[in-house]
Amino acid sequence: MAISSLVLACLALLAFLYETLYRQQPKRNLPPGPKPWPIIGNLNLVGSIPHQSLHFLSQKYGEIMQLKFGSLPVVVASSPEMAKQFLRVHDTAFASRPALSAGKYTSYNYSDMTWAPYGPYWRQTRKIYSMEVFNAKKIESFEHIRVEEGHNFLSRLRSLSGKPVVLRDHLSRFSISSISRMVFSNKYFNTESSKDEKAIMKVEELRGLLDEWLFLGGVFNIGDWTPWLSSLDLQGYVKRMKALAKKLDRFYNYVLDDHLTRKAAGVDFVPEDVLDSLLQLAEDSNLEIKLTRENVKALAQTTKCGQGARRNMYNSSYTPLIM
Repeated sequence: MAISSLVLACLALLAFLYETLYRQQPKRNLPPGPKPWPIIGNLNLVGSIPHQSLHFLSQKYGEIMQLKFGSLPVVVASSPEMAKQFLRVHDTAFASRPALSAGKYTSYNYSDMTWAPYGPYWRQTRKIYSMEVFNAKKIESFEHIRVEEGHNFLSRLRSLSGKPVVLRDHLSRFSISSISRMVFSNKYFNTESSKDEKAIMKVEELRGLLDEWLFLGGVFNIGDWTPWLSSLDLQGYVKRMKALAKKLDRFYNYVLDDHLTRKAAGVDFVPEDVLDSLLQLAEDSNLEIKLTRENVKALAQTTKCGQGARRNMYNSSYTPLIM
């Protein structure tokens, strides 16, 4: 009974402090929106299908509204005109993603293009991707890989003729095998048809790690939105991020060292994959920002996961959501 009374007293004190601090803040011309609750903000209004919840709220509060996710403000744009304001008119102000745990722990401290804040480094990585990684000549040079993997994909399906097939699994493997060969080459992965002495992982293992990477990159981690709870890691996501980062980093270090050894041994070195190109760029004295080993691993990871050309529009302190 005493414990229950103490908990209620603590909650009442927190609510009082919140209201006091909230009222002391200077008045700003903010978008309309529902009044936030202490601690959780408006998270109680976001259901299991978030975009539908935001749509219903926008019908009440208008084409631009403000919510609170935990203690952080979020602006929701719900019309083409409002989306244009964020994506074109004021794009540079909202071109950075918030500094969430996923970017810190699974993307080498915000070093890849997806998580890097808008600025000189991000502009440089965008230029690298457009001119060195995804240019037409480079993509054309990998045609033989796409053809071979396409044949392997059809052969696997042919061998399963007459049996139930989960096509999603085979398409996922086809995609991962193709991209991995273009980024790293295929000698680091064991398959049913090939076993290389330098292989340290099965394709299925890599797919599991990438699935975990993509999942953790999109989870709603309470600690990101309520910073004073971050050290508790209530959902266990940060623990999983750290464990995943160790596994991926062990693999990337092995692959990177092998590439560096081959590069050092070659007199007339010619890049064979994306990682070779990134390592060559790392030695370019004309780069505005020198690429470190961690940067190279982060950029290779982004390329491998097919995220390099995508840029989400968020802001670290005042986040707009485009519906």
